[in-house]
Amino acid sequence: MQTIPTIDISPLRDPEHPDHHSTIEAILAACTDIGFLSITGTGIAPESVDQVRQTCRDIFAVEDASKWQQAVTRENYRGYIPMGFFTPNDGSGTADKYEGYKLHHEVAPDAPIRQDCPLYGPNLWPDELPQAREVILGYWQELDAVADLLLAALETGLELPAQCLQQAFRLPLTNMSLLHYPPQAPDEPGFGIHPHKDTDALTIIAPDPVGGLEVQTRDGTWITPDCPPGGFVVNIGDMLELWSGGRLVSTPHRVVNRSGKQRYSFPYFAVPRHDVVVQPLLPALPGFERPSVHCGHWSAEIWRTNWPDEEASEDTPELGTLHDS
Repeated sequence: MQTIPTIDISPLRDPEHPDHHSTIEAILAACTDIGFLSITGTGIAPESVDQVRQTCRDIFAVEDASKWQQAVTRENYRGYIPMGFFTPNDGSGTADKYEGYKLHHEVAPDAPIRQDCPLYGPNLWPDELPQAREVILGYWQELDAVADLLLAALETGLELPAQCLQQAFRLPLTNMSLLHYPPQAPDEPGFGIHPHKDTDALTIIAPDPVGGLEVQTRDGTWITPDCPPGGFVVNIGDMLELWSGGRLVSTPHRVVNRSGKQRYSFPYFAVPRHDVVVQPLLPALPGFERPSVHCGHWSAEIWRTNWPDEEASEDTPELGTLHDS
């Protein structure tokens, strides 16, 4: 594919819908070819997305001193990510041009699962915006339902047992990033976010109207998703690629904001429960060789190796790495 298809997923809700099977086939075709698709028919109101986007603007408009008080730490990868805080793990040393706010699957401070995995816990929320938690978690819940629909479609399309993917996302390590990209000058080097593959299972994002997301096709061309208003861009991550034995494709993408405008984004990253071990559920395609992934361990490694003085260990699969970039 040299374009990213747009698919109405509303028939997925009704197994008796005349387009139910063809919708699954279209989703599978996109996920096995380019690894990206635009979706409509999610049931999420545009007003909900607008409210989250405005909340993002408000969060990043909070004064810097207050944001820094909630900056991410090695012990708690939640909260504010200052501009230029992290550099790509490829060793280029060029800091990505964004500031962020990291959120994880929210559980109460006394939730029993925190005894099993320290990655769970309550998020940090700006004191200046008491409504932010309700707005973002409400939107998050809507995306959980969309992800569940897509996972069920992929189970059917790949002829996997029902619920074998969906059940892995009960008490998940799903997370969200709120992102602010200031405009880059036309001749300014570097990226909003450098070329990479997602390390999760499935990513869902409401594209910002100013654009900037670019996807690499099989022949190395960079294209922009043509997502209609009210739609969402979805892409396969490395965990689903691994689960499928290489059939589903995790595709490199990047962000370059040369629009001259401020860009705000809030991707949702679906990640299984901490104790799930991801390994091929189907015979691996010829040449596809990847070690299995323990979701709790791998998630902890992702956060740890974001720090420039940390390196991946021998027992950490190099998910997300672009070896030829």
